[in-house]
Amino acid sequence: MSTQAVVNLIFETLWWVILGRVLMSWFDPSGNYRISRILYDMSEPILAPARRILPTFGGVDWSPLVTMIVLNLLQGFVVSSL
Repeated sequence: MSTQAVVNLIFETLWWVILGRVLMSWFDPSGNYRISRILYDMSEPILAPARRILPTFGGVDWSPLVTMIVLNLLQGFVVSSL
């Protein structure tokens, strides 16, 4: 497996983990299901810095959306530099 493929896989996995967390927050807001806890534990180290920087607007947490956009930008930059 090439380096580009590994880097793409890492970025895409992070992107899907964040999306999964967002979707699970609609179905399991209290985090009782095991999959909710796994997605939370995997995504929180990525989302926490963005959450500290971004203000909340109307009670909406924009950190997942911003983080997913930043991940896409970083993926393009890193993969193109390999």
